Amino acid sequence: MTDFPLLGPMLVRLVLAAVCGAILGLERTVAGKHAGVRTYALVTLGSALFVVISELVIARYLGQTGLTLDPLRIASQVVVGIGFLGAGLIIFKESKISGLTTAAGLWVAAGIGVAAGFGLLALAIVVTVLTLLIFTFLWLFEKRIKPAERHED
Repeated sequence: MTDFPLLGPMLVRLVLAAVCGAILGLERTVAGKHAGVRTYALVTLGSALFVVISELVIARYLGQTGLTLDPLRIASQVVVGIGFLGAGLIIFKESKISGLTTAAGLWVAAGIGVAAGFGLLALAIVVTVLTLLIFTFLWLFEKRIKPAERHED
């Protein structure tokens, strides 16, 4: 079990990813959205986990001949997978689209998880704060500048 010495730093990355996702999900829960704390925490944690696995596997097989090792392969698949999940959140009904912000938020949450997984902890924290600001302050700004919806009789 050679993975145990790495467990400490990897655990910090995974926990930070989950905490960042939970913070974003908390805002979504307060905003009354279905994808909330657990969803966002799971997306960031899962993204970080895939990156950590990628790094551990590369470290295990590094130096063996005939192997091409690219830690970004798994990260790129996270982007594809989360795009599929996000697409399922977008609903088009009666000329109205809903779920776009939640889908975009989950996409960013996956990026936060990837950043944390690669050990880019400061980047993960900064993007979490920026996303939270976008969810809250830009929503307030958008409400002020958006014209009232017209109802046709």
